Amino acid sequence: MSHEATNWAIKQRGLKPTTKVVLWHLCDRFNPDYGCFPSQERLAHDCEISRSTLNDHLGQLEAVGLLRRVPRLDPVTKRQLPTRYILAFEPGFTPVDVVPCPEIGHGENAGEESPDSTDASTMEDSADALPCPDFGHGDGARPVSDFPGNPCPENAESRVRISDTNPVREPLREPVKEEEGAQARAAISDEVFGDLLVALGLDPAALPGWWQGWPPRLHVQRWRDELGLTEAEIIATAEASRQEHPEPPDGPKALDRAMRRAAQRKAENVGRQRGKPKGPPAPPAPPITDPAAFYADLINSDRYLPISAISNTMRDAMLARGLVTPMRLRERGVR
Repeated sequence: MSHEATNWAIKQRGLKPTTKVVLWHLCDRFNPDYGCFPSQERLAHDCEISRSTLNDHLGQLEAVGLLRRVPRLDPVTKRQLPTRYILAFEPGFTPVDVVPCPEIGHGENAGEESPDSTDASTMEDSADALPCPDFGHGDGARPVSDFPGNPCPENAESRVRISDTNPVREPLREPVKEEEGAQARAAISDEVFGDLLVALGLDPAALPGWWQGWPPRLHVQRWRDELGLTEAEIIATAEASRQEHPEPPDGPKALDRAMRRAAQRKAENVGRQRGKPKGPPAPPAPPITDPAAFYADLINSDRYLPISAISNTMRDAMLARGLVTPMRLRERGVR
């Protein structure tokens, strides 16, 4: 990971929450020496979204000029390799609408005049007609993505994703909601997050690094959505934790154990309330006024009787009063 890259991602403004999560995880996978090329499966797992939704947000990031996608092929097997993501802060970055094929330098804008170009219109026509010589597929070397163009002949047509006719989407009984819209509606409000900071004794004007930006808000949101705690219960648990520790927590992860314990206590309380009998409680058992007669009744019956329950004194008392016989005592294992 690169701290410079993740700090750059956090500073970006005007993005939807899920789009910014995708950008942040891309930067988290960025290597200063080798670049950024996580697989879509890994990136979708990190962002906790589907690959279909991931492609939508990657297209939005590419449209606003924050990244450029470069498809790659294995030169020997011609199999598709993980896409290379060139981020806007990297040296020499150009948006996708300026240079569609950054490694070759031709495509829709390849007809621009250059020192060794003679006829711009002729080069533009040839760029649209001939495939990319390095990648060898598609019209004008367009990347296999949400952009229009023919699909790569070596891959299935589903790689050119059309949002309205996605082949993997199955009909549902309820309308499908946009994931980023659902997250935005369910996000932790500024008021609740501010109350949490006050309960922990943190100064909102001088927050530590682990409490800045959107990651701590997303962490607090997981306490509510995954552990089942209400916002009031989260704040109350934070206040109780703060009373036990002299210093505020370094970050939200330090409160995970306290939140899990609060959720467990809440579940146990709910279970006890459900297990309570609805009818009146059973009357208490009458007190034992004559122990010898009580134990003699157990011995003469077939009910369970622990041998250790009959002491020598009790045995002699029952025999003296004729409540049991020596033979019955031996049958019940009392010596």
